[in-house]
Amino acid sequence: MTDEISEVPSATPNFHNELAAQLADLIPEAIADGKVDVEKLKELLDGDAVDGSERFGLFWPGKKRALRAAQEPTTATLKPDFDNSKDWDKTQNVFIEGDNLEVLKVLQKHYHAKIQLIYIDPPYNTGKDFVYPDNYKEGLDTYLEWTHQVNEEGTRVTTNAETEGRYHSNWLNMMYPRLKLARNLLTDDGIIFISIDDNELGNLLKLANEIFGEANFIATFKWNKTSKAPSLSKLIRNKYEYVVCYRKKSASILRGVDSYNVAAPLFNSGNSARVVQFPAASIQFKFSDRSYQVGTFGKPGKEVELLDSLTVRSGTNVAPVRIRARFSWSESTVLERLEAGTEVFFKTPSLATMYYGMGDRVDAFIAPSDIINDDEVGVKRNTEAFESLRELFDGVVVFDYSKPTSLLRYLSRMIPSDSFIALDFFAGSGTLGHALMELNAEDGGRRRCIQVQLPEPTGRDSAARAVGLLSISQVAQERLRRAGKRVQEAITLDVDVPDVGFRSYRLSDTNFSKWRSSSNVEEDALQQHLLSLRDSAADDATADELLTEILLKQGYSLTEAISSAEISGLDVRIVRDSDGDVAVLAYLNEHAKPTLEQLRELVDESPTRIIVLEDAFQGDDEIKTNLAQLAKSKGIEIWTA
Repeated sequence: MTDEISEVPSATPNFHNELAAQLADLIPEAIADGKVDVEKLKELLDGDAVDGSERFGLFWPGKKRALRAAQEPTTATLKPDFDNSKDWDKTQNVFIEGDNLEVLKVLQKHYHAKIQLIYIDPPYNTGKDFVYPDNYKEGLDTYLEWTHQVNEEGTRVTTNAETEGRYHSNWLNMMYPRLKLARNLLTDDGIIFISIDDNELGNLLKLANEIFGEANFIATFKWNKTSKAPSLSKLIRNKYEYVVCYRKKSASILRGVDSYNVAAPLFNSGNSARVVQFPAASIQFKFSDRSYQVGTFGKPGKEVELLDSLTVRSGTNVAPVRIRARFSWSESTVLERLEAGTEVFFKTPSLATMYYGMGDRVDAFIAPSDIINDDEVGVKRNTEAFESLRELFDGVVVFDYSKPTSLLRYLSRMIPSDSFIALDFFAGSGTLGHALMELNAEDGGRRRCIQVQLPEPTGRDSAARAVGLLSISQVAQERLRRAGKRVQEAITLDVDVPDVGFRSYRLSDTNFSKWRSSSNVEEDALQQHLLSLRDSAADDATADELLTEILLKQGYSLTEAISSAEISGLDVRIVRDSDGDVAVLAYLNEHAKPTLEQLRELVDESPTRIIVLEDAFQGDDEIKTNLAQLAKSKGIEIWTA
């Protein structure tokens, strides 16, 4: 009867073995004695196989080990960090502190093919920035070692100087496994944006061509990052950084930016304000009906002034209305365009910007430009990003090189949906999360964000450390709290309040001692290790920490609806599905053996699945078998850990 009881997997999937299994299904004749016969595979592929002695590609020292780093399973887990979270019970956003290589592996089970947008701003490999040191034998040990800022010899491991050798190889070894794992997480129509500068642009393009496929390259966007005057001490004035864009598959598309299909702002900040009278039913409103009194709306410098009261009914203005703004066109041109079929509309109730476009005409689609600047699309420069972040932190400079939120909003709008999961596993100061809060507040979208940041320490004498922010991850979390508060305070009209919270997690070693052995341990050593174990769970692990690890390894998300309850005297955790029904009941106290009657009460709750720690049975196979029988009679899965 114990065959009816399943055991929670101890590690993330072994991607190397899964690939071999897929080959066995697809080409069984290429498998011999359980191994892939490479020569037979070449023979079957005939002219489609490349000549191993001469082939095109990107090669560097350590590439094979970097690939194995992506394939190596991990027993690592995430621990909930309630104290540093905001709106834990209702948010769908996630912030994770830890090494992104291990975190990407942890995310594979549930988030495989569920992320529609990935944006990352990795180290540019300037010789001064951090490049993650990978120990390909055991990645989690590398992370735990790095949090102490030194390697085994006591040498700092936070930079990748050109003088240390293998300068580009070190950077490629860092990026390769992370991008391999990231691709697995993208939906079939998913898009990835990667910020970079001249140092590694060429290598990044070759690397991304290999991982995503050259046919899936979309563009190298050029962002005008600076307006500084030329320097006499430099050979060239670098005004641009790049955002490399790839898609998962050819079905992926980018939406026209700032568009309702095809749209552009009807205002030009360089023009003087002028009055245009719009006839009745000439303006479209992409939100629910409401009324406005005479007054000024929008942001300073981009004001929209209503000179007449405005009533919106059935998505349009019921009466003529005069509007004063910095219009791109004169009143006569506006009327001519309206007569020709051009739509003018407001997308948000704040009336921040009026747009013009061609409605639902598919043939009028205009692709976004590969030039990103303030004049054309309103994306700010790095100086504005610096000042904006400093202002958010009350004048304290907590982070030097943040991207402007306008850049991330611009890129996010290219996704042809306003409800998706986004991921940034080089989160830095948390710009993507901040930008998506603003964007959701602007258009009512439901974009969710997962951010991952290593607890890289702030400088010993830095302003961030002086105000108690000891790591970059702490800077990001505090930014998200402040930005969320500001977004909420800015909402004055009757609109849905966006999700401005986040669940915080920390990367950690497994809570289950029986899982801690490395995957390449010798058989005799593994047997001895198992014999030495007494308890299945660490004594200092909380029920919430145990449940988080179990749910992750079973394929649940990081934002499940979880609550505590007492059923028949047992302290249990309940996980509910989207309909509010009980999906999981978990009893996670190995020190108090439940009675059969107590377990019967759990079964009577009719969950989809019941999880019990193995050691909670305390060796009582009879009660374990009876539980399996009770559950089977009601179609309930029983899992142990």
